[in-house]
Amino acid sequence: MKRVYEYHYIVSFEDTNLVGNVYYANHIRWQGRCREMFLLDHAPTVVAQFQEGLALVTTRCSCDYFAELYAFDRLILRMSLGELTQSRISLLFEYWRKTLEGEELIARGEQQVACMRRRSERMEPAPVPQELREALKRYE
Repeated sequence: MKRVYEYHYIVSFEDTNLVGNVYYANHIRWQGRCREMFLLDHAPTVVAQFQEGLALVTTRCSCDYFAELYAFDRLILRMSLGELTQSRISLLFEYWRKTLEGEELIARGEQQVACMRRRSERMEPAPVPQELREALKRYE
């Protein structure tokens, strides 16, 4: 079984639209939140490098939706490593609704991230920091 990083979330009214279901763009927002919590939990020194010019730039993201979510649904977002190159990361996401009967797959997504460094007024590709590389390898 593939190892995954889990981010747990309870859907609130602020996540829903007038119809009452979760607004589709929130799934993408939750990918970012999951990625941030992963950094906090497994690569905290990388977060400190943001002050020194490091940037993790999302270059592409996607989400395929299979079912709707509603307020107070319990969501488990599972993230794993898709691909890791010199300066790019591909992350895979699965969205699961936790119910009394078990879990239901709600959506799947992907996010590609480029590791960059700010140099004066421009951004240049940079290697993925070693601490982040090692942390991600555990979720391959």
